[in-house]
Amino acid sequence: MSQRLFPSPDFPAVPVVGEDALFPVHRIFCVGRNYADHAKEMGSEVDREAPFYFLKGAYALVESGATAPYPPGTENLHHEIEFVVAIGKPLFRASRDAAMAAVLGYATGLDMTRRDLQNKAKDQGRPWDFGKNFETGAVLSPITRAAEFGEIGGQRIWLEVDGTVRQQSTLSEMVWSVPDILTDLSRYYHLQPGDVIYTGTPAGVGAVAPGNVLRGGVDGLAGIELTIGAAE
Repeated sequence: MSQRLFPSPDFPAVPVVGEDALFPVHRIFCVGRNYADHAKEMGSEVDREAPFYFLKGAYALVESGATAPYPPGTENLHHEIEFVVAIGKPLFRASRDAAMAAVLGYATGLDMTRRDLQNKAKDQGRPWDFGKNFETGAVLSPITRAAEFGEIGGQRIWLEVDGTVRQQSTLSEMVWSVPDILTDLSRYYHLQPGDVIYTGTPAGVGAVAPGNVLRGGVDGLAGIELTIGAAE
């Protein structure tokens, strides 16, 4: 039997609240411009025709509570707090009811962004990969089961840096709801257990520096914390 040339690491995983279980994260889908005020502060408008997406590799994942080094190649690292959906059943070309039945649970996430690289890519009409998809670029809290969280509605989503609130909104302000996102995304991908979807960030994004401590949350979910370490 053929052998692999070098060790292949396991997928990263995060805890499930109240359980002796881990949720392995396979793919990270992210929704862009899903809060109108954030789109405006970025100099853009919401695409009302359909959601749009970018992806991060599983290697980008960092558990809440970690210290992550300031990433290379940037001088303008930004925070983006997000409500995250964790998929627990296969999903393809799904109805809204089937889409929500496939949700295992929810979590709080940080979509860390090398904003200068993202802006350069935008100006050149190029993909955002260098700005978005990098090691330590996706932070994730423990996952709360969907039944424990209940209906998605007016829950507060917020982020503070060194004790000062930077971002604050409610989940009801999302342009595209979770069933909207899942039904649309499942037209293009066979979603599988282990996939997570970061559903977008509210206004108030901004730069962070080594030594900053980020704390945030969504009402009803485990909170999230990240310390920015020294540059590598």
